[in-house]
Amino acid sequence: MGTHYTVLGRVEYGMIQRIRNDITKLTMKAKQILMSAALGGMALSGLTSCGKKAEESTTTDSSNAVLRFSAIPDQDTSAQAELYKPVADYLSKTLNIKVEFVASPNYPASVEKFKGGDVQLAWFGGVTGVQARDAVKGAEAIIAGAEDLKFKSYFIANTSTSLTKSESFPEAIKDLKFTYGSSGSTSGCIMPSFYIMENSGKTPQEFFSQDFGFSGAHDKTAELVQNGTYQAGVLSYTVYEKGVKNGTIDPTKSTVIWETPEYADYNFTAHPVLNEQFGEDFITKLQDALANCEDEAVLKALSRSKLVKVDNSTFEGIAEVMKKVTFDK
Repeated sequence: MGTHYTVLGRVEYGMIQRIRNDITKLTMKAKQILMSAALGGMALSGLTSCGKKAEESTTTDSSNAVLRFSAIPDQDTSAQAELYKPVADYLSKTLNIKVEFVASPNYPASVEKFKGGDVQLAWFGGVTGVQARDAVKGAEAIIAGAEDLKFKSYFIANTSTSLTKSESFPEAIKDLKFTYGSSGSTSGCIMPSFYIMENSGKTPQEFFSQDFGFSGAHDKTAELVQNGTYQAGVLSYTVYEKGVKNGTIDPTKSTVIWETPEYADYNFTAHPVLNEQFGEDFITKLQDALANCEDEAVLKALSRSKLVKVDNSTFEGIAEVMKKVTFDK
């Protein structure tokens, strides 16, 4: 009996130990499973978090957005960045955003940059402004200079021609060697051509007895007429008056012979993407910032005494003229 119980006890003891060992193994396995589940949950949470961050990174962050603006190169293109720096600085400070100026080598390039979204704001002439707004749905003319609502062109002639200022259109220029500025310039080509057509009943190609030229810029026109390369030309009245004031234009060598009637011209045109980049109503804030600008450096850069609010309808007259005046040159 004692032996039986002793053997039985040993058997029972062995079974109990195996059961305990199995339970220990199961417990450890359970812990491993739970640990794996926990780590998996953390990983999933991390992925979800990363997913959110990735999603958030695709949303517009105005703190990293940059407003890039350009201007038609109506004068010396090498000085554009320096000229418009005060404008960039003013907008950056006033609107608390990053602003960069992007130079354009010619009039068509400034329109193409705006059309392609490379710039979102541009200081256009009347013609280039219409072209840009026609190309970009939702683009808005927002600001002009006070002078731009009553702009005009000066027809000038080298004093060797003996032509003097007159109230009447100078028919005599038809036989002179004549130069425009850029073919896309409002005051240096399109509007003057319209007035040639209005007064002569002929297109410029029909009016001039010899081929006319394109200097490419207002200040270049003044220079070429003054040195006699061309006998006559047409340019922005502001550039001529500024040149006389600073001594780059000598009125005893090139004189104004006729002033055109007034028309609307230069303007800041805003790309609709600005409201997406910087938030709803940003264009309105931009317009207000410019309209309220009293910074002398900004006004000097734009050669304007004051900036005023405008809209697309302000330049409807220019759009109509553009339908009548075309150049193949």
